[in-house]
This record gives sequence, C-alpha cells and structure tokens, in this order.
Amino acid sequence: MVRDTNDNSSVAYFSMEIGLDEGINTYSGGLGVLAGDTISSAADFKVPMAAVTLLYRKGHFRQEIGADGWQREEAADWPVEEHLEEMDERTAVEVEGRRVHLRAWKRDVTGIDGFVVPVYFIDSDLPENSHWDRTLTHYLYGGDDHYRLSQEVILGIGGVRILRELGYDEIKSFHMNEGHAALLTLEILDETARAAGRREITEEDRKAVQEKCVFTTHTPVPAGHDKFSIDLARKVIGDRDDFFGLEGILYQGEVLNMTYLGLKMSRYINGVAKKHGEVSRLIFAGYCIDAITNGVHVGRWVSAPFAELFDRHIPMWRRDNFSLRYALSIPHGEVSSAHMEAKRRLLGYVREEAGVEMEEEVLTIGFARRATPYKRGDLIFRDADRLARISQEAGEVQLIFAGKAHPRDLGGKELIRRIFQAKDALRDDIKIAYLEDYSMTLGGMITSGVDLWLNTPEPPMEASGTSGMKAALNGVPSFSVLDGWWVEGHIEGLTGWSIGDPVRGRGEGRDNSRDAASLYKKLEGVIIPLFYQDKERFTDVMIHSIAINGSFFNTQRMMQEYVLNAYYLR
Repeated sequence: MVRDTNDNSSVAYFSMEIGLDEGINTYSGGLGVLAGDTISSAADFKVPMAAVTLLYRKGHFRQEIGADGWQREEAADWPVEEHLEEMDERTAVEVEGRRVHLRAWKRDVTGIDGFVVPVYFIDSDLPENSHWDRTLTHYLYGGDDHYRLSQEVILGIGGVRILRELGYDEIKSFHMNEGHAALLTLEILDETARAAGRREITEEDRKAVQEKCVFTTHTPVPAGHDKFSIDLARKVIGDRDDFFGLEGILYQGEVLNMTYLGLKMSRYINGVAKKHGEVSRLIFAGYCIDAITNGVHVGRWVSAPFAELFDRHIPMWRRDNFSLRYALSIPHGEVSSAHMEAKRRLLGYVREEAGVEMEEEVLTIGFARRATPYKRGDLIFRDADRLARISQEAGEVQLIFAGKAHPRDLGGKELIRRIFQAKDALRDDIKIAYLEDYSMTLGGMITSGVDLWLNTPEPPMEASGTSGMKAALNGVPSFSVLDGWWVEGHIEGLTGWSIGDPVRGRGEGRDNSRDAASLYKKLEGVIIPLFYQDKERFTDVMIHSIAINGSFFNTQRMMQEYVLNAYYLR
C-alpha cells in the first residue's frame, strides 16, 4: 500500500536534523541519523507519519584536519533540486515582527512494502524575504542564540503551519525529537484558542495541547538543552504574555528553556535508554519520564557482506529483525569471511585516504563519533607507554579514529589534536589513522570493518549511543564504558566487554585514570589473547553480538514501543 501524501497522518515527527542520505547534508551526527532510521522504520511498519525538519542549504560542514591536528571547516553546499521535490504550498511566520515566508521540499522514504513516509524540509530562502531571513534555514547549528531561536520558530511554528497547508488536519500525536521543535506547542495552543473563539490562550488550552504531544529527551549534557533569555524570546517570538504567563512555560520565571517547554507540554516523555531514563528523572525531578531505548535501522546499517550472509541463512531478517537471533546457527567460517571482506574494504580506504598501511591480521580497534570532551576519545592514550608495551608484548593492535567537532567546540577540537599528537608519538609502535570528514558512509564502513568497537564516554553523559549497535549488527563486539545502551546490551565475554565500574546516580567525580587502567588490563589480559589465540571463541562473541544485540537494538523494536506507548495508534 502506497499512501498518498495528502492523506492525513496520525503522527507528525519534528527533528532539528534528519539524516536520510549521504547526499542530503541536513544532519550533523547521532540525533539526525537516528531520526532517519526512525522514519525508515515507520515506513516499514506503515505508521501514518509525516516528518518535518529544516533545509540547511549550506549543510553542516566538511571537515579538514591539518598536519597539526587542528580541525578546519568548509561549507558543505548540496544540490537541493537533485534530491528533493519542491512543494507548491506556502506559509509564513512572524520573527521579530517581520513576516518570514516559507516553503517546503519533500523527500519520500519508502518502506519494505512500498508504504511512504514523507519528510518535509522547510526553506526560508525565498525572494520575498530579506537577506538575513533567507539565511535562517541555511546552517545547521550555526550562528548565535538569536539565529538559533529564529530557526526554532520556523521549525516549530512554521512546521505546524506548513503541515496544515499540505492538508494534515487530523494529527493525533506531535512528536518532538528533542527540544528544538518545542515551539510547535505555541502554534497548537493558538489553534486551540482560535477554535474556541478566543484570541488568547488559557490553562485549559495547555491541557488540551498536552494530550497531543510526545517529547523525547536525548542528552543529559547541558549544551544539548537550548535556553533563551526572556528578553530575546519576547524580541523574536513577540510580546506573548498569554503564552509566557502560563504556569511552567518559563523556567524559573525568566528563561525559555526548550527542554522544559517540551516536558511541560507533553502527555508522554521518554529518555532513550533505561539508564538515561533514570538519569533524566533525577535531572528533571517531578516529571514522569519513561525510557524507550534507541535502535538502528537494520537495512541501512548491515554491510553488504553481512547482508548477503543473512540473505542465505536468515531470509526474513529485513522484515523481522528479531530473526537475527538465528545468527547463532551460521557457521563460524562464513561469519569470519564476511567480516574480513568488510575489513579489507575499510583498510583499503584507510590506505587511500590516510596513507596508513594496516594489516588484515592485526586486531583493529575503531572509535568514531562526534568529537567532544565527554566522549573521551583519547582515553586509550592516557598511558601511551603502557599501550605501546601492550601492543608489543601481548599482541599488536592498530587504531582507526573519525569524528567531527562542532565548529565552536574548542574542547572537541583540542581532543582531535591530542589524538593526532598521540598518533605522532606512537608512530614507531602502533599504526593509527584519523579519517577526515566523518559521514554516514564512512560510519558504516568503520562500524562494520573494525574488529572491536571502543566507546569511552564519561558516564552518565552518554544517553544512548548507537554506533555500537551498528557494529553489533556486523558482528563487531563492543569494548565500552557501562553507559547508555551498553548497560542493557552488555554480557561480559559474550556480547563484548566492559570498561570500569557501573555508574551510580549522576556519576559525579568519575576517575579517568581508573577507567584507563581498566581498559588496559582487559585489553591486555582478555581481549588480545582471545583474538590471537582462540579465534573460534572470538568469533563466538561476534555471533552473539548479532544474535543478542543486533536482534534487539534496532528501530523496528523501537518503533513498536513508540506506537504502543507514545503514539497510541489503533
């Protein structure tokens, strides 16, 4: 069944970034890629959904790293017309009292049975707008607070209005994927008041709108929660005393906190892993916060060699992700061969792009994610001399890194530089590559091509994480701090290995040196000997990663939970 885009959808899914395709440069990392995976599974499941984001003509950025290890950014323009279809419908929003005209571009996401979920990209680059207003949908996470709040007016208020223009009049659930879209609640409040014949909104309107909204919080990191002064909010949104005066709309009466707005205005709230739900209930005391653990879209993240392997042994794997549990019956030799094919592809890319000649037989450890201090990408280098001794005496290792730092995240840029410094210091002992311009394609290549997936965030800052899930689908076990999804996916020695002790509460005072010592001890005493001395047992761990974690930590299971618990679709 192919749904006509004029049909009314029951769910409207709003996200500041959505990663659908390598050529559509409207994502920066995990939040956007997860949104793309979520929409793909909604299409597979025939969930009546329409998704909304901004266009970002200038993309995120292209990363270049100098010989000194310092990241530089280049504009990442992309050909919009080659990837998206312009819609005829138009709408407008008020920004600082000015009328900003908007249009939408559409990309259909088609599920395994032909069901379509449309994704609408809002664009303010129209000739009737001023030069500055035309740029409001150019840059993802660009500009200052003024620019960001103006974008969030367009996403939230403009997003609802463009959906109405497109004929979506019977939406039952508005899903805010993080707080960036929380101003959609203001537009729905205004709709509710107008339907009652009033110009100002009331507490009764708030209760009615709350029944329509779902909110997912994705991070305990403070920088992930947008906050704007009341003066800036009044300047950009307007002097809306009826809105700002509602109980709980302003955080502590003086700040427009988009996370708290989403929390206050939603009937259902969730974190993105069991541990993250627990941490969120501590941070946002007084709110009922559930947990739906993230997943990845199996069809998008299984590498070609493993797709062929699953086609032969588990023919229903795309339609029924849980059937991947039957990976337990796949012969070890076929799993090893599929993995080696993916590994050769990755090592070939490393040779061509980084000029590093790595060996197929050597234990290859991967670390690829956004470069920011709490991810602790350099933890493995805390005692570089010890790491060198381990590689020389216990068994050789080689390391592959990738990841972008936000242009304004100087701590993230310093992290990349420290990894480059460690790479130079260890050049005679360990082969290390840092691959530029981390992308969806490169992420898929690394998660499927390394032998071991390293994850070292400072707990409990990793709300979920999904890169280890992608690795698991491709038979790559995780070696990770017990945080995010790994708290649920970890079975020591069966699906991978843990680093350090489990976090308690908010995890204050985490000792990096103890985590590093745990990493070295287990790498030297357990993982390296297993890899080199007992390949059959190491392959067992690879297979259990697929059968236990690949079969569960996917967006098919995740979407089922959203439908049952959050959307109430019948």
